[in-house]
Amino acid sequence: MDWITNPEIWIAFATLTSLEIVLGIDNIVFISILSGKLPEAQQARARTIGLALAMLTRILLLLALAWVIGLTAPLFEVIGEEISGRDMILIGGGLFLVGKSTYEIHHKMEGDEHTDPATRSYPSFASVITQILLLDLVFSLDSVITAVGMVDEIGVMIAAVVVAVLVMLVAAGPISRFVERHPTVKILALSFLLLIGVTLILEGFEQHVPKGYIYFAMAFSLFVELLNLRAKKKSREGREGRDPVKLREFHSLPGTTVQPPAP
Repeated sequence: MDWITNPEIWIAFATLTSLEIVLGIDNIVFISILSGKLPEAQQARARTIGLALAMLTRILLLLALAWVIGLTAPLFEVIGEEISGRDMILIGGGLFLVGKSTYEIHHKMEGDEHTDPATRSYPSFASVITQILLLDLVFSLDSVITAVGMVDEIGVMIAAVVVAVLVMLVAAGPISRFVERHPTVKILALSFLLLIGVTLILEGFEQHVPKGYIYFAMAFSLFVELLNLRAKKKSREGREGRDPVKLREFHSLPGTTVQPPAP
């Protein structure tokens, strides 16, 4: 029980938990977009199962550290680049993300977004969970390799993963509702996934892209989009306030008088 009073353990735990939450943002976005394609009654259940699978996958990979470390051993070469099992998983996951994001963007721009919910066709619950599980494996592998490089204690790694997933579980609902409520934010989120997919492919070919650049670009784009949403909301409120019909209705109320303009 010496770890309870060891400040280094707690610092490592806090640092790794924060990093796991940051690395899990793309996972939340992907799960939110996929679950949003299901009927509303199934969306919360899909998010919960998806994040539970993410936590289970991470824990199983942590318990199989020898296998994970073995994935970094080169298997063959492509154009002078050594390719390992980890690289193959990253490249496959990146290609899947690029293809899926491109399809979803096309569907959002050209598809049946305004179709009556009563007649719209939905993907099966099992197919959505399967897609979530496949991407959980890719995101979990990156997360676990990061954890192994930061902390030596397996218990600390598992605790950080559990806490991070619990935070993601709380945040998944509001994020999903926000993304579904604002179409432009959904396009932006899909663009993030497209960017992450390209990054995974580059990582698979040993072309390292600093994560800080990626997350800064995502945060800046989101900040600009939030400003746009705020400006649009104020503009809409201003138009409603100047609506002549509403003004006549207001002035017709008993006791309402029109104030003369200031000299």
